[in-house]
Amino acid sequence: MSEREKKLEQLGYRVDWAPGAGAIYKPVVIVDRMAYVSGCVPFEGDGKLFSRGKVSSQVMMDIAKKAAALCAANVLRLVKREVGSLDRVERMVKVLGFVNSDPDFIEQHLVINGASQLFVDVLGPDVGVGARSAVGMASLPLGASVEVEAILRLKD
Repeated sequence: MSEREKKLEQLGYRVDWAPGAGAIYKPVVIVDRMAYVSGCVPFEGDGKLFSRGKVSSQVMMDIAKKAAALCAANVLRLVKREVGSLDRVERMVKVLGFVNSDPDFIEQHLVINGASQLFVDVLGPDVGVGARSAVGMASLPLGASVEVEAILRLKD
């Protein structure tokens, strides 16, 4: 197990589990050295959805940030499953976070900080920070409170 994978486990996220595809898509597509990871909702290691509902009327900010971190962990789990080791990640290129938001909620960027922080904690500040967008949505699949997708550059 790599140091990055050990760190992910120390943070409470099993590396021997990754979510499956919930519809007709590939969880990870690799083109050249770029890994495009499909949107991940906050499924826990037992396959249960951690957080459903609108932020902030139904889901408090601290829970939404934890959900975003879990989404990020699922992104990393999928990458590990696809390429064999998180040591293959050379650079986080782009993170896109979706927040199931109340119409007047304007702090999507703070929710998605939960995902960004996990990427930094596992991959390090030089590798784990890339470009990012955080947007509010009227709804997300399965009623999830948060969804995160990413693009990563892989080492040869």
